[in-house]
Amino acid sequence: MESNAIEIRGLTKRYKDFTLDHLDLDLPYGCVLGLVGENGAGKSTTIRLIMDALERDGGTVSVLGTDNRSREFLDRKEDVGVVLDGTFVPEVISARQLGKVLAGTFKNWDQAVYDGWISRFELPLDKKFKDYSRGMAMKLGIAAALSHHPRLLLLDEATGGLDPMVREELLETFADFAAQDGHAVLLSSHIVSDLERICDYIAFLHKGKLVLCEEKDVLLDRYGILKCTKEQLGNIPAEAVHGKRVGAYGVEALVERAFMPRDLVVDRANLEDIILYMVKEEKEK
Repeated sequence: MESNAIEIRGLTKRYKDFTLDHLDLDLPYGCVLGLVGENGAGKSTTIRLIMDALERDGGTVSVLGTDNRSREFLDRKEDVGVVLDGTFVPEVISARQLGKVLAGTFKNWDQAVYDGWISRFELPLDKKFKDYSRGMAMKLGIAAALSHHPRLLLLDEATGGLDPMVREELLETFADFAAQDGHAVLLSSHIVSDLERICDYIAFLHKGKLVLCEEKDVLLDRYGILKCTKEQLGNIPAEAVHGKRVGAYGVEALVERAFMPRDLVVDRANLEDIILYMVKEEKEK
């Protein structure tokens, strides 16, 4: 079996006022990849391009070892569970009725698995979708996505707007799924703390460009927060500084630990620190 569930090379999509610019990305099997960025960064566009739901302007995408523009990908889509932001279900449909509709849609539909997720998520079988809360709607979308035995989950803002208890439950579900042999998860979110908790890899999109893509633990080990004077910062190689905040009493900077003199104390940076400082640096360039 190929080593990556998703391989993206040079992926480009141009709109009038936005460009997803030559994206390169890999998602290994057995992993959760967090795709993070501000609203409008290109996260949803990337997921739709992966599913070949948008016409691209350049690049290639391989999903589960299959070119996503090939005829074979039509069958491979059965192996991909997709939950988009704003899960679409007709307003008058209930969970029970949705199961019947999807049973006629997916060759691998497993009603017992679906019933199990509906029960685990404590979703009402006969309540109409228009009366669902956002949390219930996302749970229903995830239950459906998991019930045709997918190997890959593509989740677009699946935890956004949910209360902490529901988010906790869904994050555990995604992590458990990815841990199964031959499975993987791509989770887009602007809730960085969610990604830090469960992701193995982090890809950071900013204004359509990939700023970084790295193992989460490597990122957290590589970067730290330095509090020092302007003079001390001036003695550090410029390439080791990835954004700074200058105040009346000194400087805080995101730095690479490997370049730091031993006499300077570097605090631990969390994922949100890293991303915010890098965005700040981009804005100041």
